[in-house]
Amino acid sequence: MIADFHALTSDIVLRPVTLDDAAAFARAYTRNRDHLRPWEPGRSEAFFTTEGQAARLEDLLALRAAGRVMPWVLAEDGGRGEIVGLVNLANIVHGAWRSTNLGYWVAAEHTGKGLATAAVTAACRDADQRLGLHRIEAGTVVANTASQRVLAKCGFEPIGTARNYLHIDGEWRDHVLYHKILNDRGPA
Repeated sequence: MIADFHALTSDIVLRPVTLDDAAAFARAYTRNRDHLRPWEPGRSEAFFTTEGQAARLEDLLALRAAGRVMPWVLAEDGGRGEIVGLVNLANIVHGAWRSTNLGYWVAAEHTGKGLATAAVTAACRDADQRLGLHRIEAGTVVANTASQRVLAKCGFEPIGTARNYLHIDGEWRDHVLYHKILNDRGPA
């Protein structure tokens, strides 16, 4: 079962990713290429094409079907318009771990409007109530104070700094790691 739509504003919703989003993702990533560069891995030119996004989405949707990820888009026009962000729960593990990793971004023209906070809040609620997870972990490049503020507003606690954690924008970057405990339920 896939999560319902979550209204974030009067016009923008958080909804599950579909294969039909490939062209809109290509446009969104192209528009936000410079904005996202300091926070993301290096991308090939193919990544910014509809074909590249279609291949990426096929992989993502296969992982979603296997219960390993839950990807959403922030989309305008009640979910039918342009993509203005992404929220992804990756590396979902059940059993005694019941945990996941959170990643997200918001388009440059929509930053500072509370969208990331609203989207992360909705993803956390879904992880708890629908996916039955216990914990979410997130990491930010040390210099990404805006993302750190979002995580703090959403109830994430810092757990430390990981040296050379991810290869971002051409080099290994230290990350501040956060986590949020969603509930105290035991594994089903």
